[in-house]
Amino acid sequence: MSLSDIGLDDWFEEHVQAFCEQSQSVARVVAVDRDRLVVHDGSKELSAELLGKFFYGAERATAFPCVGDWVCLELHDTQTESDTQFSSIHTVLPRKTLLKRKASGYDDEFQLLAANIDTALIVMACDYDFHVRKLERFLVLVNEGKVEPVLILTKTDLMHPEDIEDLLFDIEDAGIDIKTIQISNKTGAGVQQVHELIQPTKTYCMVGSSGVGKSSLMNQLLGENTFETQEVSANGEGRHTTVRRHLMLLEQGGMIVDMPGMRELAIAEVSEGIEESFEDILELALSCRFSNCGHSNEPGCAIIAAIENDELDIDHYDNYLKIQKESTHHKTTYAKERRKGKNASRLAESKTRNKKQRLTEAELKAAKLKK
Repeated sequence: MSLSDIGLDDWFEEHVQAFCEQSQSVARVVAVDRDRLVVHDGSKELSAELLGKFFYGAERATAFPCVGDWVCLELHDTQTESDTQFSSIHTVLPRKTLLKRKASGYDDEFQLLAANIDTALIVMACDYDFHVRKLERFLVLVNEGKVEPVLILTKTDLMHPEDIEDLLFDIEDAGIDIKTIQISNKTGAGVQQVHELIQPTKTYCMVGSSGVGKSSLMNQLLGENTFETQEVSANGEGRHTTVRRHLMLLEQGGMIVDMPGMRELAIAEVSEGIEESFEDILELALSCRFSNCGHSNEPGCAIIAAIENDELDIDHYDNYLKIQKESTHHKTTYAKERRKGKNASRLAESKTRNKKQRLTEAELKAAKLKK
């Protein structure tokens, strides 16, 4: 195995030459556990630790490495208890793609999901989990990260073929045109199509809610029960099993990241993701009579006309407005928090300087008294 086998191409090689020092080597992050990481150098896994500059100098969460990143690291002679060579991470190389979402709760920071992903497998169970509006949210996240999306519909064995056809019609009716694969982890139907999708040296990831069958599909791709799975609950819903993101190397070539299920998919600051996911609405807006049309009660509004003529689904439009509002709120709130943090930092520095100045003046007075 070599670095090229785990995704190092000419684009990344150029950045290695530009960002890594001669004494440093390059590796790919395969797992993150707080400030301790596991990286792969093309031949083996290494334990790696972040330098203090990441904690004290990083202005945003995106400065920290995440699964899929390429990093410059320095190797050390000391080894861990598990006989794994230890290293420290100096630099995170520029990313081709990045999947991120708003951190859960009231935190307005980003949560990094995975970097340098070529294709995201959006896994949704077609019995209870699927909803077009939910799919649109996943597409905003994936499109914003500049990652190619593929929809994986699981648990088809629990659905009548006509119900699945209705579901596919709803996807098409919403203007969503992406590759879709129907599978059943129980019968194995469609799994071979996922195998054929995965190409050597390319990186994939699975995103979806808890219990939709991501770990079961991962086991099918790996050919072994690496990931623990649980039986579905009494109401037919799956149970969450994956607890952390981990980049796995597949025997057929290619890599895939299994992620913990997302109980909520809060949208962070996005722009291109909305443009690509709601392209039909943005195109309609260009036909409005006024360039600053608010799409409420203005004359000549193309969006209002499309809704009234059943050419635009009102739920689709409402979801667009909701996601756009979330993005704007996150952008505004995050900017305020950044300014507040910078002001607090300046105040702390000012207090420190004043304290040192007072100490110096006191020392001078003490020295004069001694004379």
